[in-house]
Amino acid sequence: MGQYLPILVFAVLAAALPIGTIVIARAVQTRRPNAAKLEPYECGVEATTSAFDTRFSVRYFLIAVLFVVFDVETIFLFPWAVMFHRLGLFGLAEMLVFLAILVVGYFYCWKRKALDWA
Repeated sequence: MGQYLPILVFAVLAAALPIGTIVIARAVQTRRPNAAKLEPYECGVEATTSAFDTRFSVRYFLIAVLFVVFDVETIFLFPWAVMFHRLGLFGLAEMLVFLAILVVGYFYCWKRKALDWA
């Protein structure tokens, strides 16, 4: 049981930190709504609709998925390139499988015409 005590302490601290910051933020915040705070920020144009009333096209989400595909690819390619010599043929095969999965996501977005910017 003694070997699990540090894990328990870490779990309690990990749960207490976000809860504590939320409680402290709620305690010290001021709630004074006024007309100036409800105006559009730095644009000067009155909002005609609410952000919750409009529906977004599927294309928006496909572009977001495409960004994640390329972002994840970049994040995982750099450490692989640094350790390429130590990973050997197995590391090359694993990266090829990873890239194949990303290419499938890329072609999915391409087929759904998420790359057509016009």
